[in-house]
Amino acid sequence: MLSAAGPPGEILRDWRRRRHLSQLDLALEAEISQRHLSCIESGRARPSRAMLLHLAECLGIPLRERNALLLAAGYAPVFAERSLDDPALAPARQAVVRILDGHAPYPALAVDRHWRLLAANPAVAPLLDGVDPALLAPPVNVLRLSLHPGGLAPRILNLGEWRA
Repeated sequence: MLSAAGPPGEILRDWRRRRHLSQLDLALEAEISQRHLSCIESGRARPSRAMLLHLAECLGIPLRERNALLLAAGYAPVFAERSLDDPALAPARQAVVRILDGHAPYPALAVDRHWRLLAANPAVAPLLDGVDPALLAPPVNVLRLSLHPGGLAPRILNLGEWRA
């Protein structure tokens, strides 16, 4: 994930490079001139909200990052961000539960982008026996739980390799 700490042109250039596109490739995809794109990236032109959203769409930038791009350009965010517990996301939550249940009898869990545990199937419970209770206090960070000496780390045979 890129931070929108810089100017919008730099953020777009970073995403374009991540996608391994030249300015010409992106300009053709966005149906704008390469010169216009160059001016946007260099900060010589101030793109409109619509142009930023169009370029972000062409680059396949995640919605959360599109909001950050808009904020960097001085525009209000467009895309709402909701918790998985939001009633509007009930179908998505049900899909996650079905996928986790489908992994039974094997352990499966769902984490967010910050490695926080969102959901787990019942097969995860036996793995957590003997784990330091402080590591299981919400919000549970799965990465910390896995690498902490009081967590799952002592049970991982190739911990050094896995940790690296």
